[in-house]
Amino acid sequence: MRATAILLCTLTVSACSQTGSVTSFEDCVAAGYPVMESYPEQCRTPDGRTFVREIPSDHADVIRVNIPEPYSIVESPVEVEGEARGTWFFEGTFPLTAENASGEVIAQSYATANGDWMTEDFVPFTGTISIDGFDGEAITLVLHKDNPSGLKEYDDAIRIPVLLK
Repeated sequence: MRATAILLCTLTVSACSQTGSVTSFEDCVAAGYPVMESYPEQCRTPDGRTFVREIPSDHADVIRVNIPEPYSIVESPVEVEGEARGTWFFEGTFPLTAENASGEVIAQSYATANGDWMTEDFVPFTGTISIDGFDGEAITLVLHKDNPSGLKEYDDAIRIPVLLK
């Protein structure tokens, strides 16, 4: 009985110290904790912490979004901030849209350059989009490269999934 109690205490201390050393998705997976089948993948520790696999943006060389972060909870009106190369803008703006889970556009707006956009360098931008009637739903914000030519080969966009509070 005493040996069982000592073994139980040892296992508990070991599990607690292992859980405490987990600080990233990779650590969580390496510790053997379950990975949820979601996108991006998530790993949960026994103490309830969740770590999300970071997905690198394939657009990081042309547009970087600081706010909102993917999968964050947001309130309407949604603020969008970041920086994009001047080639992403036309006349200092680019379109923002919001889509519901079915992919239907439910709101439209524009982001505006906060500086000289006639450059190939990164230019800070801000935008606001109001989304009414979709509280508690998952939506996708779409930041479209402005394409005044209308030619499909010049279309580009990034998509940011969020949850509307």
